[in-house]
Amino acid sequence: MDSTKTVDAHEVAKFEAMAAEWWDTEGKFKPLHMLNPCRLDYIVSQIAVEFGRDITQKLPFKGLRILDIGCGGGLLSEPMARLGAAVVGADAAPANIPVAQVHAKQSGLEIDYRHITAEQLATDGEQFDVILNMEVIEHVSDPQAFLTACHGLLKPGGLILCSTINRNPKSYMVAIIGAEQIMRWLPKGTHEWDKFITPNELFDLLENAGLSPVDKKGFVFNPLKWSWSLSDSDLSVNYVTASIRKP
Repeated sequence: MDSTKTVDAHEVAKFEAMAAEWWDTEGKFKPLHMLNPCRLDYIVSQIAVEFGRDITQKLPFKGLRILDIGCGGGLLSEPMARLGAAVVGADAAPANIPVAQVHAKQSGLEIDYRHITAEQLATDGEQFDVILNMEVIEHVSDPQAFLTACHGLLKPGGLILCSTINRNPKSYMVAIIGAEQIMRWLPKGTHEWDKFITPNELFDLLENAGLSPVDKKGFVFNPLKWSWSLSDSDLSVNYVTASIRKP
């Protein structure tokens, strides 16, 4: 298998240029910091249900091995480690890794950060209980090959959480015109509308990769409350899916 088959060098370069700002809550990753509590609520609840964990207990995810693919600076890896999971944070952009490593050390957390692709991990025979695939698939060159590699990384019955952006006129106005050009939350060109993926398309990709979708939710931004929430029905812009590896 070509270990760089799904890596888009142009996309990697964009995130490399922003690497030092990962933990700046008012910097270029401000939208992710705003979204993080909402997506963490979803991630934690899905893992807890799937693996029968009580999140009120100390280190509820102890014994679980979690892969945060496209980990960036570690915004999701660190909370998973605090909950007791053994975390591997992987990213195709090499500049992200030292940023994540330094912050984890400052936070007193042990996280295995690697500059590596999903294909390379699969070739190495790595296996995980959970894969976090959040805001990544719209940046790869071959979504089907990428999800197929993720399937190979999951243990039978393992859980993969995948979030991305829907492709429609509203998402163009919100994610590109609004976030990049008006609010300037992100540098222009961070997203490419034609790489956005509809929920039906994502479900087809997941199923073709041998994964069974079991849940979907929308991430909805309320400009009046200036906050994000989960929605059962509104998947018009940002959304997330949960899928299980078939036996």
